[in-house]
Amino acid sequence: MSFIQIENISKKFDGVTVVDNISQDINQGELFAILGGSGSGKTTLLRMLAGFERPSSGRILLNGKDMTDLPPYQRPVNMMFQSYAVFPHMSVAKNVGYGLVKENIKKPEIDHRVEEILALVQLSSFSNRKPNQLSGGQLQRVALARALIKKPKVLLLDEPLAALDKKLREQTQFELMNIQHELGITFILVTHDQEEAMTLASRIAVMNEGKFIQTGTPTEIYEYPSNRFVADFVGSINLFEGIVATNDSNATQVKTDALGLLAASPDARVNVGETLWVAIRPEKISLSKKTISSTDINSVKGAVWDLGYYGNHCVYRIKTDNGTYLQVTTQNQSRATGLDINWKDEVHLSWDPACCMVLRE
Repeated sequence: MSFIQIENISKKFDGVTVVDNISQDINQGELFAILGGSGSGKTTLLRMLAGFERPSSGRILLNGKDMTDLPPYQRPVNMMFQSYAVFPHMSVAKNVGYGLVKENIKKPEIDHRVEEILALVQLSSFSNRKPNQLSGGQLQRVALARALIKKPKVLLLDEPLAALDKKLREQTQFELMNIQHELGITFILVTHDQEEAMTLASRIAVMNEGKFIQTGTPTEIYEYPSNRFVADFVGSINLFEGIVATNDSNATQVKTDALGLLAASPDARVNVGETLWVAIRPEKISLSKKTISSTDINSVKGAVWDLGYYGNHCVYRIKTDNGTYLQVTTQNQSRATGLDINWKDEVHLSWDPACCMVLRE
């Protein structure tokens, strides 16, 4: 039996459905991410798991026990808020141990557990500091320590790294994974950041308009999206509408107005004459100044229209001969790589059929 069972959960506010009949099982010790844009319903779902909102219908079970109507303080669940919500007048140690004080636990036990958890989040030397003496990353770890000290069975995290700068956010992601692995607590993370979800989670649920559109591992979500929304929402993508020209054991070929005939891996689910979409990730496309045969399938000519240099990689926007734009990403493996292809250069693009995704919706 799954550790957490979400069964047909819905939530309405003033007649508007915010969470729409979601069912999902989450395993014990899993780091499960709910990924969605603003207004997708992800935070409302998290608040229902915490007990701050009551579902309009459906139920939530933890280890087989129905928690749907239990108040937050009766659930073996804790929540770490985006704002951190630390007490400005208290030291780090007192902030972290506050929940244990409210439970009337004896001071020696509180001191011992605070010392343990501060060591885990690498804040032992900051125990006497006040919040205004801490950096954003340190405040984030104080909030995490306070959420973990009561040893919850489930920790809910609402955009926990949103306030951190990029470098600190990346560093904290690895720290968070290590802590979760060491403690074995089930983490449920809500985020709008695709990279964060891909880095942290063992599984991701992509959410839109109150529904889970696709649930899977980061690889499944990125490499095998179930529809156009997921393909476009997670990472960058080139999408082209077309009609299936042939479909056999060798390849599925799609006739597009934008790029002519495109070949993808064989897909038994599609039919000749069907209208669908072909998707290609920018990093799957080879970019070269070398001439390629005009008869080669999955190959086009064009010119560099836009160029973004990011140090470790370059992002090119290529305008093809018929006016279609493709985005291409290349890694800079040497110091000169980023200078090999420049603005207005004529280039040739090609990609393997196995890199093409055929999407119905």
